[in-house]
Amino acid sequence: MRSTLLPLVAAGALLAAAVAATGATTATATAAAACTPAQVVANGGFESGGSPWSASSGVITSGGGQTAHGGSSFAWLDGYGSSHTDTLSQSVTLPAGCTSATLSLWLHVDTAETTAATAYDKLTASIGGTALASWSNLDARPGYLQKTFDVSSFAGRTVALSFTGTEDSGLQTSFVLDDIALNVSGGGTPTPTPTPTPTPSPTGTPTPDATRTPAAPAYTVSLSSDASGASWTGHESVSFTNASATPLTEVYLRLWDNAHGSCPSTPITVTNVTGGTASALSVACTAMKVTLPAPLAQGQGGTVGFDLGITVPSGADRFGHDGAYDFLGNALPVLAVRDAAGWHLDPYTNNGESFYSLAADFDVTLDHPSGLLVPATGTSVDTPGAPGRTVTRATAAKVRDFAWGAGPFTRISGTSAAGVKVNVYAVSGISSGDAQSMLSTAESAVDAHAQRFGAYPYAELDAVLDNGFWFGGMEYPGFVLDLVSTTALTHEIAHQWFYGIVGDDEYTSPWLDESFTDYATDLALGKTGSNCWSSVSWSSSAEKITDSMAYWDAHASRYSTVVYTYGKCALHDLRRLIGDGAMSTLLHDYAQSHWYGVSTTAEFKAAAQAAAGTDLTSFWTQHRIEG
Repeated sequence: MRSTLLPLVAAGALLAAAVAATGATTATATAAAACTPAQVVANGGFESGGSPWSASSGVITSGGGQTAHGGSSFAWLDGYGSSHTDTLSQSVTLPAGCTSATLSLWLHVDTAETTAATAYDKLTASIGGTALASWSNLDARPGYLQKTFDVSSFAGRTVALSFTGTEDSGLQTSFVLDDIALNVSGGGTPTPTPTPTPTPSPTGTPTPDATRTPAAPAYTVSLSSDASGASWTGHESVSFTNASATPLTEVYLRLWDNAHGSCPSTPITVTNVTGGTASALSVACTAMKVTLPAPLAQGQGGTVGFDLGITVPSGADRFGHDGAYDFLGNALPVLAVRDAAGWHLDPYTNNGESFYSLAADFDVTLDHPSGLLVPATGTSVDTPGAPGRTVTRATAAKVRDFAWGAGPFTRISGTSAAGVKVNVYAVSGISSGDAQSMLSTAESAVDAHAQRFGAYPYAELDAVLDNGFWFGGMEYPGFVLDLVSTTALTHEIAHQWFYGIVGDDEYTSPWLDESFTDYATDLALGKTGSNCWSSVSWSSSAEKITDSMAYWDAHASRYSTVVYTYGKCALHDLRRLIGDGAMSTLLHDYAQSHWYGVSTTAEFKAAAQAAAGTDLTSFWTQHRIEG
């Protein structure tokens, strides 16, 4: 992710930055019993009264000073300000043939307690008699937060999903739950038949389930540049499938780089849309809704196409024009993700990343002057074009985005010991010695990270060097922008795993890629993080490693300190607590189980707890890791 060059160690991070939900790279040939993907919690939004929930009196409600996450009803446990216990439960059946099961819920906590240290009131979530997590008055904050849990181990069982809220005799704490879902899938899943349209919410919009969709995006792009490489025009199309049981009535294109212009005068233009009806730009011109001709049922696919224009603005930025050199990060429109939270249409942030996308395939053809080199995501093949022009075709499978550059770069290439082709592209002013040093760094870094987390799955890696980058470094699949810095480049290459291969919602949970990447950088450079947690000092009770970019944009001066430094120090502390071997196994196995998928804080915490020989509840509390 990018940074303002704090110590150079975080420099490379700060902007350095599926369908397979838990996706391993290869599937076992013999499938278990067939599994039809389903959502098995009934009335999870509480819009149909109390049934089939068993609940204390007054728990399922629609008023009294609290509000719903979706619809009008919710479950409100405690909030009395006196000794009290509330319960909420439902019996759920997880089909035996389904190998993946994810519980998700939305939780709001508010309290009159004034302490920042003592958990007086508590809510515990359990399934099958096993506690999944607990929250207290210390977790109070405005709005709802989503919590997710891997409950795959309960496949084939009928179990009680339960919530118990206990309140002491003092000040009130309210635990408000809504939109509870338990999605099962996997295990030789047959092609599903179209499912009935879910009961609409009061707004008339079906409530989405937790399945991430549109899935399996495949982008085909053909662009031609002007003489400088700063202006590109052409066409883009994207095909996709609805993986969700909730019909897909629209998709959203994220035009992220419009944040670099003045809305509605934008550097990215989308016109002549086919395959749907385009609406006006929204979210400061970074989102375009495309209404599909007819709803897509689960398993059905669609294609949206459009003409595309790109004008690169001035500035040595991830999307910028620095003299003769152009950098086109996030320039291609990509599909937004819909999950249990609905459509993710977060605003662009220049402080970090807002990006959240599913693994996709890209086939990109770039027609450009022959005097320009075009480093890009994926594997590139050059062929002659019109006189004086070259056609670069770059293809990439299972990547979350596509980026490229254009300019009279110098290029040197090498191959890592493990066989990964590495190209280093440098702007003028970068010495041949520095370029060679960075090539050696890249070769050693890609192998070091691969040894810890799993083999680098792509054929090549491009590193583009420009000491004018204000942010230090920025990551894209198979393509990084960087200063001449060993630490920064090692960091950006670690992002190939954390954000790239193991995805995450970078706006909601930036620590899942930045903290992990900085930790991986330390390991690759032989740093142990000794005593780094001892200097931690929080600015407020609201400050947590797991805060979202909405918080960090409001507290920008604390972002690097907490997400990068405190985050990696927490992982070093976890390693010391559970042991080097257990930590190594944990991270390797976690990466493998989320290969090309999406990681969540709850899933990592569950995996860490399973790997530990001791209860980690106090560890998460001490290190302010919530979710």
